[in-house]
Amino acid sequence: MPSLKYLTGYPEPLQEQVRQLLAEDRLGALLQRRYPEAHEVRSDRQLYDYTQDLKDRYLRKSVPLNKVCYDNKLEVVKHALGLHTAVSRVHGGRLKASREIRVASVFRQAPAAFLRMIVVHELAHLKEADHNKAFYQLCQHMEPDYLQLEFDTRLFLTELAHRGG
Repeated sequence: MPSLKYLTGYPEPLQEQVRQLLAEDRLGALLQRRYPEAHEVRSDRQLYDYTQDLKDRYLRKSVPLNKVCYDNKLEVVKHALGLHTAVSRVHGGRLKASREIRVASVFRQAPAAFLRMIVVHELAHLKEADHNKAFYQLCQHMEPDYLQLEFDTRLFLTELAHRGG
């Protein structure tokens, strides 16, 4: 029975359906049919521009972003798919804040919808620190299909783990 670490909070009948799809080697094909469109956001600069465009559209008045990049170590080290950080440093008598978003490098090759979901998630943390009702409402404001995309991203990661990649 394969481990479904990305689906631990979901009901057992749903997990059993996923196990069945994995056993029949159909999960990857299902996701490929549902999300055939790849993205062109390959470099850190392109990721910064992509993220900034979404931020300008939905969170114009939020704090500025200093850095957005793909991170090769993110999933292993932090057990996360994206990470937002705020670092404050003292410069003379002034306090300078720096905001960063890091996206797990697995999303460099993921379908476009999954990259958008991760970026929307991390941008929502600029306004809402916790995963509460307001956080998810903001995510759904920026991406109406957010909840389905989050689940399908978990399926995508489960498929990758099953294949050993």
